[in-house]
Amino acid sequence: MEQRELRELLAGVASGAVAPDEAEVQLRTEPFSDLGFAKVDHHRGIRQGTSEVIYGAGKTPEQIAAIVADMLDKGEERILITRLAPEAAEAVASLLAEGLVFEGESESREPAETVPALPVFTYYDAPRLATVGEAPEPDGAGSVVVAAGGTSDLPVAEEAALTAEMLGNEVVRLYDVGVAGLHRLLAHADELARAKVVVAVAGMEGALPSVVGGLVSCPVIAVPTSVGYGAAFDGLAALLSMLNSCASGVSVVNIDNGFGAGYQASLINHVSV
Repeated sequence: MEQRELRELLAGVASGAVAPDEAEVQLRTEPFSDLGFAKVDHHRGIRQGTSEVIYGAGKTPEQIAAIVADMLDKGEERILITRLAPEAAEAVASLLAEGLVFEGESESREPAETVPALPVFTYYDAPRLATVGEAPEPDGAGSVVVAAGGTSDLPVAEEAALTAEMLGNEVVRLYDVGVAGLHRLLAHADELARAKVVVAVAGMEGALPSVVGGLVSCPVIAVPTSVGYGAAFDGLAALLSMLNSCASGVSVVNIDNGFGAGYQASLINHVSV
């Protein structure tokens, strides 16, 4: 249940169109669905403003499809699935397109639920991310700039950008603007100046967020990536560099956590709306 649906329910009670007992039943049964392998949180949109996001790694296609079906059945218009392998995405798309969702690891594969109408399922190879439904119209206070140091950082940068877009943000992508060629970043000074928040994604020595932090007046979310040679230690060097940034207003998320950065950027971009 989203905030809009809750307001409609309460308005129905106030107008007499919905009986209090009926509203009570809806609120009692709405908080989560117990699928056995997962408890799908349907009140997260009310508490946090954003519905539950599915972390795909470690889940079977059948489990993911069942969670998606349950969320759609409860009225979710768009769903984000992160860290989804290509072969799993293909299987999930097939299950949903057939209108059948299977429970657990049952060998009989009996249909557990029918999906009445499936929104568009889209898979993005680079960030290993899938969306169900279309991104909403941007309703944030400004733009979210996602800046990536190099082309090798694009999978993480795209995870951040697509997450922010699915949460209702205008996203400006600045890619391959790392400190090895600072003029490439400075050529986008206007976009940086207009940003409400910047997500700076970089591997190697992780210097990009500090440079960006010295150019903008908005918050900068630094994302270290596991890109680099041996002494980069799979992103640890970039993480430590970003944690030690001398630029004010720089915060840091975990290594390769594009989703966390995009989500945080959306929260910042919606604070004053």
